[in-house]
Amino acid sequence: MSDPTHTNISGSRTVSRAAMQMCLTRTREEEVALKAQFLKEDVRAAAVDYGGEFIASVMKIVERAVVAAKREGVISQTEYREEGSVAGATREALSQVTAKAIGLNVGGKIGVARSGNNVAVAVFFGVGLLHLNEVAVGLGHRAI
Repeated sequence: MSDPTHTNISGSRTVSRAAMQMCLTRTREEEVALKAQFLKEDVRAAAVDYGGEFIASVMKIVERAVVAAKREGVISQTEYREEGSVAGATREALSQVTAKAIGLNVGGKIGVARSGNNVAVAVFFGVGLLHLNEVAVGLGHRAI
């Protein structure tokens, strides 16, 4: 009999790694290829670009993550709890970059991945002014 705890940790790692890889893609073609690779591993994934002033945009970033997850079939169009899991994981990821991003502009990508009951959201942002950017990465996980 398999250990359910091990399976859950494995699922968490799998979706976390996939979300992080999605937010690090450089092109749309790379995103498409990575999504196809993940699908073979029973992982659904999505990515969406984002840019703007951080504090004023937190809810817009959460909304973009949820919309991208729905559009790409990572979560269903009608399940409220799935939306809540993506929104919660996104808020967690954003909380990890807030100290660097507060009051500044951010630009980068949000990655979302799901396998079974595990969903993860990763954010990768350049933070700062003009070309004087710092880099910030955050990762959140939820069970559905």
